[in-house]
Amino acid sequence: MDTAGRLRAMAVLCRQTAARHPDRSWKLLAEAEYWEHLANDAPLDHVERCSVRSPPDREPGIKKPAAALAG
Repeated sequence: MDTAGRLRAMAVLCRQTAARHPDRSWKLLAEAEYWEHLANDAPLDHVERCSVRSPPDREPGIKKPAAALAG
């Protein structure tokens, strides 16, 4: 299971527990909302970590050495 899935599972667990414990439901529902918020942000973190930059020769301002071009 991926990170977002685990975080959503925590939110579900909090909601289920809130249904069984009405005296603590306000706290558990707030915690479920927190876990859901983290789950919604998790894919963004994953994309940022996995993003690949363009190769150095395609970066603006970086030129290949002349010897490599003549070769």
